Amino acid sequence: MPEEPCQCPDCQRFYREHDRLIRENPSLRQQQELNWAALQAFRTLAGRVLEELQKTHGDDATDAAAATAGSVAPDGQAPDDDAPEQDSLQQAISDLENINAHLFSIEALMERIFDVRVPEEVEQKFRETAGELAPDPLNADRLRLNRLLHQTPDLPDRS
Repeated sequence: MPEEPCQCPDCQRFYREHDRLIRENPSLRQQQELNWAALQAFRTLAGRVLEELQKTHGDDATDAAAATAGSVAPDGQAPDDDAPEQDSLQQAISDLENINAHLFSIEALMERIFDVRVPEEVEQKFRETAGELAPDPLNADRLRLNRLLHQTPDLPDRS
């Protein structure tokens, strides 16, 4: 017996976005381009934020971490209460560096995906399967089914 999909708002939003991406990009080529664009957007944004954080907080966070380790602030005074905040900022910078390294790895793998070309009949199969996986939510049959499901007393209202 298949497990019921999660009904929490985050999962429901994911399912809707998942279906929308399949409906709007039903071919192999469109999925390749969509994923490449999403990866590049993620890399661009994460890289820019990392650069900005390193410019504005990189040296400060490193100085604060060293000062905390030595129990003396850079100005020779006792460390202040900003140390935990600086530690979390330094951790965030380190995490972003790791994310960017992973994104570069993913990019290298995705470049291989673009080498794949399929005949039009295979692209057509992608479009057919996309229609089955993520039918148009405004389709009359789908709307009728949704109305029926919402009228069923044993199902919780998901509105």
